[in-house]
Amino acid sequence: MFGRFLLAVLLLIPSLACGNEVKIGTRIDGLSFKDTRYLSRTLDDLPPSKATVLVFTTTSCPLVGRYLPHLSKLEKEYRSKGVQFVNLDCEADSSIRAAAAQAVEHDIEYPVCRDTTGNCARLLGVTKVPQVVVLDAERRLRYRGRIDDRYRPGGARPSATRNDLEEALTDLLAGKEVRVPETPVDGCLITPPTELQEKTPVTFADHIAPILHKHCVECHRPGTAAPFALVTYEDVAGKANTIAEVVRDERMPPWYGAPAHTEFINQRGLSARERQLIQQWAKSGRLRGTEAKLPKPLPPEQNRWKIGTPDLIIKAPQHELPAEGIVEYKYVLLPYLFTHDTWVQGVQILPDNPRVLHHCNMAWLKLGEKFSMNNFITGTVPGGGPMTLDSGVGLKIPAGAMLVLQVHYVTTGKPEKCQISVGFKYASGTIDRHLRFQLVDDHKFAIPPGAPAHRVASSRILPVDALGMGLFCHMHLRGKDMTFRAHYPDGRSETLLIIPNYNFDWQHAYRWELGKKKLPRGTRLEVIARYDNSSFNPFNPDPKATVRDGQQTFHEMMNGFVFYVDENEKLGLHIDGKTGRVKPSAR
Repeated sequence: MFGRFLLAVLLLIPSLACGNEVKIGTRIDGLSFKDTRYLSRTLDDLPPSKATVLVFTTTSCPLVGRYLPHLSKLEKEYRSKGVQFVNLDCEADSSIRAAAAQAVEHDIEYPVCRDTTGNCARLLGVTKVPQVVVLDAERRLRYRGRIDDRYRPGGARPSATRNDLEEALTDLLAGKEVRVPETPVDGCLITPPTELQEKTPVTFADHIAPILHKHCVECHRPGTAAPFALVTYEDVAGKANTIAEVVRDERMPPWYGAPAHTEFINQRGLSARERQLIQQWAKSGRLRGTEAKLPKPLPPEQNRWKIGTPDLIIKAPQHELPAEGIVEYKYVLLPYLFTHDTWVQGVQILPDNPRVLHHCNMAWLKLGEKFSMNNFITGTVPGGGPMTLDSGVGLKIPAGAMLVLQVHYVTTGKPEKCQISVGFKYASGTIDRHLRFQLVDDHKFAIPPGAPAHRVASSRILPVDALGMGLFCHMHLRGKDMTFRAHYPDGRSETLLIIPNYNFDWQHAYRWELGKKKLPRGTRLEVIARYDNSSFNPFNPDPKATVRDGQQTFHEMMNGFVFYVDENEKLGLHIDGKTGRVKPSAR
């Protein structure tokens, strides 16, 4: 009996002893954290509230996962009562993307952020997860402890005997002192972030340049659209702290798929050791090292046509742009008529001034028709690349078609000019499969004012046995996350992709190796998008507006593309590589 009592006391000591360093009633200042858009935020960014609940979590602690559905229900219940919930992921080796993915999987609507340095946990005396802290309107610490006593390591009660968080909120909202202001917490101890300590000094030549050469220099070199080069020691040393921060947060190299999705062939990212080496180098003197050990530099990009020398180039008129303000979408009909069915395998949209082009979509149409994404060919977006197709796969532009560009320009603070060219590489040899896509979209939604995670879903049925080629997501400034799911004819369901922290300014495709992802005929492709129309969204044009479908960025879009080919298709078309036309002998 005494042994069990002693064990119980010992289990309480770490939580209560450390918690006592920050007394109940203390006014809490200086909390800062990162949101899912990688921006530094504070409690001042949240709307005024009667109480703030800070939920400390990790993506690996089993108790966190068990409590998240209950927390989501509590948040929805107390939101109308003036209570603001905030999730703070504090796992040392986690990431903003991982925390955001966990929120999507558990349908969390309230803000999900990262305590990247562990500073929030220290200031609040938090030592374990899942642990909650309640602050009043003056940001005084009123409650710290467990959510309730239902779940414990190794077991659970059928129901809680005491709902500690709810009772604390009830007391606080009633203007009373919290009856039990601190409770012990069962869960996983928080491990503070640590820094890698190499046995030998970290130098640019030995450690950093090879990492940048492997992951970054392809884009960050002269002649590319990147805003600066990362080729020489001077290039990198002058931006060392910025590079260390974006690498630590996994903002760079850019990739927005959830960590569980590693099957895409264009996935980007650094290893944990590579991230730690960059951070240590930035903090430890930025040593140059021996120049002779530097990798051979990539030459400046000479040919901006990544599809190779185009067989056909069509130029749009030059546009003059103002120094500031919003530029309305421009729809540009290109001066070229396709007189015969034309098969292509490479298409690139190339602006001569990439700084001013946010994105550009291209579709074909017949004279008298309007722009439609149903005839989509390709686009260019920040982080994206040209359309290049596998051997034997082609895209047909039908006879009588013209091309229209949907262009979104941005201002830079000074008057600018831009001319867009479109290049085509004709198909050659034999084409057996035609590139197809399903656009899973919705145009009838209405996002309510202030909604933190409004859900819009749509689905389409695959008409053929498909081999998946890739996925692409497009939303506007309120876009929060998008999930692609496949519901198979045999009753199975699979998550194809979660984009947990969608970024309007960096949109890229997610490409499978051809033949690796099979989607049988009758598969229902479901796309679920969530939108943040709250004031916490730093890019929200107007949190008080009801938002509907539209072309401008202050409207919204819900577009989920699934690209594929028909597994059983065998066209056997022999294409003239000089014209893209089917050779008469093959008809």
